[in-house]
Amino acid sequence: MRSHLARVWLALIAGAQITPASAESVPFNCVILPGSELASIMMTNSLASDASCMVTCKFSTTKYDNNPQITCAKPIPAGKEVEMCRLSSGGDKMVKLTEGHAECTR
Repeated sequence: MRSHLARVWLALIAGAQITPASAESVPFNCVILPGSELASIMMTNSLASDASCMVTCKFSTTKYDNNPQITCAKPIPAGKEVEMCRLSSGGDKMVKLTEGHAECTR
């Protein structure tokens, strides 16, 4: 019994020393391309090390209640800007970016 309690305490102490990964906001750009039916989703890993990154962009269109949104995720080398993905409007013209955010986790 005493040995079991010692292992539990050891596990608790070891677990308390582990630092969870934290996401950091990074620069991104959601650009409506010429023709207004396609958007390019760009982001930069501004961290000092390679990281797993995710970006979300949401747009309004000329059609009521059509607000295309995309979330893209992939690893990005430190200091690099990459195109994460492209988003089609489904045939309606995109008007503007309504919301977006990007983050990277080491």
